[in-house]
Amino acid sequence: MIRVNALTKSYLSGGRPLTVLKNITFTITSGEVVAIVGPSGSGKTTLLGLLAGLDRPTQGTVTIDGQELTRLSEDQLARFRSERVGFVFQSFHLLPTLTARENVEVPLELRGEDAGPRADQLLSRVGLGGREHHYPSQLSGGEQQRVALARAFSNRPKILFADEPTGNLDGVTGAKVIEIMLELNRELGTTTVLVTHDAELARRTGRIIRLADGAMISDERVSLAPLAHADRGREQSED
Repeated sequence: MIRVNALTKSYLSGGRPLTVLKNITFTITSGEVVAIVGPSGSGKTTLLGLLAGLDRPTQGTVTIDGQELTRLSEDQLARFRSERVGFVFQSFHLLPTLTARENVEVPLELRGEDAGPRADQLLSRVGLGGREHHYPSQLSGGEQQRVALARAFSNRPKILFADEPTGNLDGVTGAKVIEIMLELNRELGTTTVLVTHDAELARRTGRIIRLADGAMISDERVSLAPLAHADRGREQSED
């Protein structure tokens, strides 16, 4: 599903080149869940942006679902993302003037689809049935992230990219959100790539790619570990 070959990304800083990713190579098969981890400044978010076609590499290639992104125009990249990719961000990025239902409907409406039934189905699936007419300001952080999850899965993406999806959530709430994300991954067969500082979340994925100073220092399979907060998360109601 994802093939990365000799990926390098450099920027000019003070008139001098600064290399933030160095010769990254790996493949991810369809349906895998992969965590990209590393200290701040290691290049995690830059790598995610390159995988999603939000930025272009200085050298190397990214091929997703048979499409080499470096060969696509900006319009082709936008179409590719709308048809095959879902996104979840740390800061939710919900539109504040739209209800939960309307936020989920937006990607579908842009594609000319009948959005209402699909939005209602997804909101119910993430545990927000009955909350569809609430605005983001009327929802807790965990609820907002669940709306963002529903929106990300609205276009039935082949790939989900998540950038620190639990970064603004407490442990219990983050565990709930991740359980829903992983359940949707299993149900829909969506390939999932996430950037995280959360060690528990990384161990829950099954595969961890570790970066340091822009280089990939390890790529390991790990046995699936239950989230420590998961059981408590099921027992406690969300404020």
